[in-house]
Amino acid sequence: MKLNHFVYILLAAYLATFLRLTLDNNFFTSIIGSFLVGFLISKRLSYSIEKILLSGFFSCFTSFSGFIYFLYKIFNQGEWIKFIIFFNLIIIVNLFTMFIGFWISRKIT
Repeated sequence: MKLNHFVYILLAAYLATFLRLTLDNNFFTSIIGSFLVGFLISKRLSYSIEKILLSGFFSCFTSFSGFIYFLYKIFNQGEWIKFIIFFNLIIIVNLFTMFIGFWISRKIT
């Protein structure tokens, strides 16, 4: 990979971090990111564009750490049922949203 691709990845990560802080809602950003990732993975993108978007932008935008911190707070409170429900709900909703994005992208093209 060329040096300028790494610069583009860093810029995409910076933009995604700024957007994530602006939205300030882990669940909402997760849903948006999952939909857009599903939409983009159905496209035939070049290797460099794929790395810039998926590794740079979306890995920062849909940060896993926000999801884990949310679950950690519930886990620390000892609310096991709530923890299990939220854990499964977040995973299922994000996978479903990613599939919907993929499906819509395929229907458009």
